[in-house]
Amino acid sequence: MAFPNGGLITETNRQYYAGSQGFQVMGLGSDDTIFTFTFDTQLILGSWDPSDVNYALNNFKLYHSTDGLVYNEYINGYYLEGNTITLYNSIGLNEILVCQLKMQNGGQYGNKDAYGNTVEENYGSYSYIALNDVINNFMVAYVGTGKLIGDVKRTDVIFHAKRALQEFSYDTLKSIKSQELGVPHNLSIPLPQDYVNYVKMSWIDRGGNKHPIYPTRLTINPTELPVQDNFGIPMQSNFDDNIEGTSITEERFRNNGGLNNIASTLGYNDGWYGYNWGYGGYYGQRYGLDPQLANVNGTFTINERENKISFSSDLVGMVIVLEYVSDGLAYEMDTKVPKLAEEAMYAHILHAIISTRINQPDYLVNRLKQERRAKLRNAKIRLSNIKLEEITQVLRGQSKWIKH
Repeated sequence: MAFPNGGLITETNRQYYAGSQGFQVMGLGSDDTIFTFTFDTQLILGSWDPSDVNYALNNFKLYHSTDGLVYNEYINGYYLEGNTITLYNSIGLNEILVCQLKMQNGGQYGNKDAYGNTVEENYGSYSYIALNDVINNFMVAYVGTGKLIGDVKRTDVIFHAKRALQEFSYDTLKSIKSQELGVPHNLSIPLPQDYVNYVKMSWIDRGGNKHPIYPTRLTINPTELPVQDNFGIPMQSNFDDNIEGTSITEERFRNNGGLNNIASTLGYNDGWYGYNWGYGGYYGQRYGLDPQLANVNGTFTINERENKISFSSDLVGMVIVLEYVSDGLAYEMDTKVPKLAEEAMYAHILHAIISTRINQPDYLVNRLKQERRAKLRNAKIRLSNIKLEEITQVLRGQSKWIKH
């Protein structure tokens, strides 16, 4: 993700939408080997040589052309410093050199093989500001002679800014991420690297529609699995640690098929409550059904012992979408902060610094606390993205009767 500099648009339309920028050599000299590209995105160079394994790390490709019509990839050697590329060999007069960021459709030059998602990651970046820029702006606007904070260490500001971003991510910012995953035969997938808590789990049908998957309370993932002797005493290894076994609970639930097979688990059979006809042979068994168990979409549990998500066996091979909360700090100082919450971030940092200093007047701390609360409330309203027409469309369904 790239971020605009100081709230100004610094890229051309071709740079933003197509991810490309070109230069034409107008005269032979030193300028025909040095080219500075002005993308908001930082260029990454692993190697200029396509035969080098590090070549795959590049987030761009270079193309050159003598007539502006036919482009070929430039692989004559170059090095990168910042966003400035210096060629080992100069190119000819009027020759064009183009830097193409990788994009999903393969770019616009040469063989159109600059595949990746570098360009798409930059889309919508103007809505955000980097956490590092928030810290820099705070140091300029709130720290110095004649200001509320006369002097403060930058490390203190970084700490409070990170804590603010974490707290905002839980209930204010758009911190919900989603992953499209497949359920393997072992019925478990690892938690995402920046996972904090789950929001929603769904499996996707052939039409691309979501079907909610709910956590089950019928089973549990034990956190410890000590092996016992004949007297029930946990056994230890040569290193005095408990010997761990495998979970019988998880194995039985997995082999049973999960929630959808609960009727057979309890000893019911088709027609146990009535005639074996209608609703797939479950006629009569719906009477007295516990609503929390009325689910045919499968179930999942969070296995904290293995830090994985475990699914019921009826979801094997399914495509699922995991929506989860991240704390917003997975990418360190390049973490994005919505501009609609920028002022609330400043208020939070200001209050946090003043309130943790000694000999600060109570009226000042309370005033900053009230300002922080008010600006945080404004940020929540702004980021809620409520649209009147969408609310009206939803409320049209309120005229229908819902029978229980």
